Amino acid sequence: MTSDLASRLGRTVLYQIYPQSFADANGDGIGDLAGITERLDYLDWLGVDALWLSPCFVSPFADAGYDVADFFQVAPRYGTNEDMARLTEEAGRRGISVLLDLVAGHTSDQHPWFRWSADDPDDHRFVWSDVPVDGFQPGTGARGGYYLPNFFPVQPALNYGYARLDPAEPWRQPVDAPGPLANRAALREIMAHWFDLGVAGFRVDMASSLVKDDPGHVETSRLWRETRSWLDDAYPGRVLISEWGDPRVAVPAGFHVDFFLQFGGDDDGLPFRSLWNNGAGTVNPSWGEVPAWAGAEGTGDARTFVDAWQAAADAIAATGRGGVVGLPTSNHDFTRLVAGARDAEQARVAHVLTMTWPALPSVYYGDEIGMRYVPGTPTLEGSRLSPTYDRAGSRTPMQWGDLPSGTLGPGDPATACYLPQDPEPDRPTVAAQLDDDDSLLHLVRTLIALRHDDPRLDVASSVEVLGTGYPVTYLRGGTLAVVLNPGRAPVRQPLPGAAEARPVLARGCRTEAGADGDDVVHLDGFGYAVLDLDAPEDFRPAG
Repeated sequence: MTSDLASRLGRTVLYQIYPQSFADANGDGIGDLAGITERLDYLDWLGVDALWLSPCFVSPFADAGYDVADFFQVAPRYGTNEDMARLTEEAGRRGISVLLDLVAGHTSDQHPWFRWSADDPDDHRFVWSDVPVDGFQPGTGARGGYYLPNFFPVQPALNYGYARLDPAEPWRQPVDAPGPLANRAALREIMAHWFDLGVAGFRVDMASSLVKDDPGHVETSRLWRETRSWLDDAYPGRVLISEWGDPRVAVPAGFHVDFFLQFGGDDDGLPFRSLWNNGAGTVNPSWGEVPAWAGAEGTGDARTFVDAWQAAADAIAATGRGGVVGLPTSNHDFTRLVAGARDAEQARVAHVLTMTWPALPSVYYGDEIGMRYVPGTPTLEGSRLSPTYDRAGSRTPMQWGDLPSGTLGPGDPATACYLPQDPEPDRPTVAAQLDDDDSLLHLVRTLIALRHDDPRLDVASSVEVLGTGYPVTYLRGGTLAVVLNPGRAPVRQPLPGAAEARPVLARGCRTEAGADGDDVVHLDGFGYAVLDLDAPEDFRPAG
């Protein structure tokens, strides 16, 4: 099932796993690959098609594994390469693909490549200057000099060259210099190694950062298009997903998928933040005060997101090669859906949008049960980026609860203690929601099944947006209406044919017939409806 993921992206649902927090098989307190394997029955029951694992390679973990010291070996705290091969094999038996996180732009300062480069003035795998340069870090090896970091100081930037050269800055090398070419070759070697162990693709960290001083990402895009050509030829069906945050640019640059994120593009992630960001959890003061559409006050608007999605969809269509916009519920760097004043009941509407919009949905582990961003979680492994931006609160242990033996995996699962779990006594758990058909968990499972079963929810199916405020309303495939109210105040939406429509999914919804087909959908606060305007007589709602 790994080799054809690219052909199935139209209705694929991705699930992001933070490995150290997901499932602990050996009881040492750190989640591991064997723990993920033990929970494949749960993921299969939930219905997800692919897993994306945050970095699980050898690392000193100054940045939670995004500082890689060996790209070819699993970190011992997660297991072995054999454990990875077993995970991909067992997942494949269930029709689930496995994607890894590829840190393409930098290494750890403990990586042998960097140590060699720090001792050898003729090694140009990294960006070195003989003189101090603003933003560069002092080298510690025999060559002396100063190196360019890519994120934290302990993450030296791999040298893919500069798009613009300057004789006054001799550290700027062209993209076809020996060092940059060696790094391009290493990139393919790393991917091939894991493809041969059954991995279906990669999510590429900081994908836009490779070639430096690259206006318009011209050279970086050329690098990724060449990589994509190699991938399609050598490993057809495998997938590349970018952390770029600007699908209008990233997908035409060669990626199969790029997610809207809390950063990226000319507006620094505003389309994504305008949906979910409510000022709780991870907060960058430069974002300013922008009301979230998914807010109880009803002061936001989804128009910014819809317009950005449309621009990206048009740019992707113009390439003629295909590709998909991605929409996550959250991720390891951003506030969870449930944060601050927003509770799990309000998050239901956000999940309905994520699963019914023409984009590839990604569920961040635990969002399917309404795990919350936990304020005050201790800073760990580089989680804190500023006094108001600590990512640890989104990385707490998966809340399994007391699952009986044989219920979607081993009974009484050990709780990872990489970070403290949510201390609230009413914290949501998988165990508590399994037997509750009205739970958020069952809603997400139903939404995933609906996305798989209804061709009108394929990414390629049409969307007609009828409103972007309260409620957001759109038609998929011409006859599947989605009406969403994340605010607490009741709302109404004129919708021809609504009174005769059959509810596929609905909460706090009633329809009213009007003269000449001028029907109205009424939604309570936090209500939603997925209505089939053209259902056959024997149709039965999904839930």
